[in-house]
Amino acid sequence: MLSVLRNRTYLHLFAAQIVALVGTGLATVALGLLAYDLAGADAGSVLGTALAIKMLAYVGIAPVISALAHRIPRRRLMAASDLTRAAVALTLPFVTEVWQVYVLIFVLQSASAAFTPAFQSVIPEVLPEEREYTRALSLSRLAYDTESLVSPVLAAALLALISYNWLFWGTAAGFLASAALVLSAILPKPGRPEAVHSEACRSGRAGPGGGVLARSGRGTRLFLAVPRLRAMLALDLAAAAAGAMVIVNTVVYVRGQLGRPAADVPIALGAYGAGSMAVALLLPRVLDRVPDRIVMLPAAFGIVGLFALLAALTAAGPGAWRWPVLLAVWAAFGAAGSLILTPTGRVLRDSVAGEDLPAVFAAQFSLSHGCWLLTYPLAGWLGATLGLGAASVALGGVALASGALAARAWRGVPGAGSATGRAAGSAPGGRAGRRARPRGLSGVPGSAGAGRRLPG
Repeated sequence: MLSVLRNRTYLHLFAAQIVALVGTGLATVALGLLAYDLAGADAGSVLGTALAIKMLAYVGIAPVISALAHRIPRRRLMAASDLTRAAVALTLPFVTEVWQVYVLIFVLQSASAAFTPAFQSVIPEVLPEEREYTRALSLSRLAYDTESLVSPVLAAALLALISYNWLFWGTAAGFLASAALVLSAILPKPGRPEAVHSEACRSGRAGPGGGVLARSGRGTRLFLAVPRLRAMLALDLAAAAAGAMVIVNTVVYVRGQLGRPAADVPIALGAYGAGSMAVALLLPRVLDRVPDRIVMLPAAFGIVGLFALLAALTAAGPGAWRWPVLLAVWAAFGAAGSLILTPTGRVLRDSVAGEDLPAVFAAQFSLSHGCWLLTYPLAGWLGATLGLGAASVALGGVALASGALAARAWRGVPGAGSATGRAAGSAPGGRAGRRARPRGLSGVPGSAGAGRRLPG
């Protein structure tokens, strides 16, 4: 997996991702302490509002910035986003009012909404070989999971020596280092030489032209036009249902349902992260041999089964066995989420042509966070009002409907696991070689976009 780090450009970009993630993790801890200083007992309300602002920025800003920034070199866009985030981090220690926190969080997350899709759209052009790109996706998933475990520990160690305000300075240093690494990378020009206009583009249904409004909706229109992208959106909702249950209700299960000490809360969250990391480590070899569809669709239905098991666990009587079962369910939720989310970049890359990648990655970033914006309050509200059993059943229903919609949209045809088709795009022995030209917009001959991918 680490062989992709031999690519100097990718090494710099991956290092930029790592230091930015660490900086973000430090800021998360520091922001909670800042909220407590400003609001006291109402700190939870402040953080809840800040998280809502974050999600709204992700959902609403990413496509707009993608539309406005189509003429800006992505290296400059990412560096400018990092510098903006660093400036916000340096400002946060000096705020004195809660509303100032909200404004700065919106600016910070808007910059993140510009950086992340641009970063994601660059990687498939830096690593055009499918085998290498798959390993890069797994490394990225590992980076996110590792950050969620390491950053709180690092923050706790630093807080033993310094005040929390200094964590914001660490955040700013991370973003500045990320900007420097991005600027040091030599990026390929956007677009792939084999990318050509599809029938959908020629007919004007998803063409690249138009004003800001048309461009900001372009990625979403592509999602609606391409069957397997519609399927992927449904799969994102299934993964969000599982993740929201874990993130929102872990403390309720551990402390309320099982009556365990507070120290067991991070253990349960760690089980979720461990499941995700284990899959991220193993998945590249699996995806060398099987299509994305065969990995992603069963994971959605696996989430349904896990919710059924969780509902049974919730209804069961007391017993020491419930704790290891909860850890196993949480680890399985993490594994299923990783099975869905890790191959996402491959599906996006194989669905559109090069110059459409920024728009599609921005749309995926926005729409997937829209799924979280739906499932977060659903998990919290149902768990608080109707009970954890009802929340498990409802979110399991969401996952079931999502899996069914995805299976209907992403029908099994030879080579449709990705647009390339493994038979055409693999070298002898099952190892993926150069990607073959896809057969059409949906990977099926004679489909709406047959013959050519949308320009990107």
